[in-house]
Amino acid sequence: MNKLTKQVRVFLIHAHEDRDAVRKLHQRLRRDSVDAWLDAANLQPGQDWQSEIRKAILTSDAVVVCLSRAFNKQHGYRHEELKLALKKASLLVDEVFIIPVRLEDCDMPESLRHLHRLDLFVKGGYRTLALALRNRKKV
Repeated sequence: MNKLTKQVRVFLIHAHEDRDAVRKLHQRLRRDSVDAWLDAANLQPGQDWQSEIRKAILTSDAVVVCLSRAFNKQHGYRHEELKLALKKASLLVDEVFIIPVRLEDCDMPESLRHLHRLDLFVKGGYRTLALALRNRKKV
């Protein structure tokens, strides 16, 4: 890696029910030199998990929202994560920050419908995501 570039930092928002699919996505992103943040991999015992998640979202270059039928249920901390990501995104001008990624055929949450989504379950889906994240790299 060029000394002038750094790894793009990506936060993964997901439903607990999708943890296996999201862990696989996390591992694949890490193999492709993306600094992907996932609660199960990054949180340490004893840490204030809400504070760490907030810090990780606010310091990320991008947020990948892993959408599924389970994500759309009304309960779960993921909705608080999404609110924080949307707030940060509203402060950025002409910059891609939130990338909605569907893990399966499902509805888009109202708050994300204005964004172009990516379907990870179609051919070339992951390659398109990796390219979008590579374009987020900072110099």
